[in-house]
Parts: sequence; C-alpha cells; structure tokens
Amino acid sequence: MDKVEAREILGGEVTRLRAQSYAQLNALNGDSQHIDTAGPSGTEYQVEIQAWWDDRKQKNLRVMVSIDDGGLRAIVPLTESFIIAPDGSFVGE
Repeated sequence: MDKVEAREILGGEVTRLRAQSYAQLNALNGDSQHIDTAGPSGTEYQVEIQAWWDDRKQKNLRVMVSIDDGGLRAIVPLTESFIIAPDGSFVGE
C-alpha cells in the first residue's frame, strides 16, 4: 500500500467529516460506513467510518476513519479519529 496516497485519501475523508454537524455525525453513532475508492495510482482502497460515544454522559462522539488496500495492511489499517462535542467543538484540540 502506498502510505502517502492512503494518508491523502484518509485526510480527505476526515476533513469532509469534520465539516459535518454534530447531528449529522451522531446519525452514524453505533454504525459503520464502507467506501471503496481508487487512488490516483489506481490502487483500490477500502475506507471505513465508525462513530461511537467517547463519553456517553457528556454525549461526546468519537469518529474514526480507517483505510487499507485489502492486503496485509487490512490487519492494521491506517486510522485517524476525532472527538466532537454536542456544541460542535472538537475535544482535545
């Protein structure tokens, strides 16, 4: 897997998700989405988006995005995550 290419795709997905509202992201809570996409090199990647409570009491939501090429990297995909609070702020940033 081309890590540079995969990180670019991963970063694009994270940027897209961070632009969404808390309500939109909360709709993913407890669920996962899978996106198949091809990089500029033609390599096929699988992107998985998951969301769950990071702090149920405060209703902070963790969103994690992972990417792999279906090869050995699928065992330990590249990942990036963030936590969003109900007011739309990002926790820990």
